[in-house]
Amino acid sequence: MNPVDERPVDGPEASRLVVLAVLFEAGLAPLALVLGRILNQPPLAGFAWSMWDACLGAVATLPMLALLAIVVRWPVGPLGPIKQFFDREVRPLLRTRPWYDLALISIAAGVGEEMLFRGVIQGALSHALGQTAGLVVASLIFGALHPITRAYTVLAAALGAYLGGTWLFTGNLLSAMVTHGLYDFVALIVLLRDAPPKGS
Repeated sequence: MNPVDERPVDGPEASRLVVLAVLFEAGLAPLALVLGRILNQPPLAGFAWSMWDACLGAVATLPMLALLAIVVRWPVGPLGPIKQFFDREVRPLLRTRPWYDLALISIAAGVGEEMLFRGVIQGALSHALGQTAGLVVASLIFGALHPITRAYTVLAAALGAYLGGTWLFTGNLLSAMVTHGLYDFVALIVLLRDAPPKGS
């Protein structure tokens, strides 16, 4: 295989990419509001401001970060293509961006994706199918919408189930938002600092 092309995207083009990423992720929130109205499932029905639940959400990132450390340190088997995709496609777009750009993308993803996938989709499916089936089906949908590789789809479905379980455990969507956003932020920092293998 050819060496990873690590030429960074910089300047106004990189800034536009960050803006587009934030707008896309944040745009899932109004989509959740519209879909929630159609399905009679308000996306923030399970949301409340709570420092305790926010802290639980932060603690819940630890198993996810442990999994990230495994993928980064030992990208073997089906994990290798996931790491290679990031090195090839994502690193050149974001490696020169400051931490606050990465934080904006992560916060937008944590809020937008959790409102849509957990607040609306999992909530509506749980009412229709029961809590367990709702969690499983919503997680499968979440995984299917992350089709980078087969392994990544499975991994995303598992992480979706974990985030959905976090919501069920605390009873507060805020916890899942914090877990998701904080994980994304730390993952971006770690992966962008981690040097890609020279001949992958």
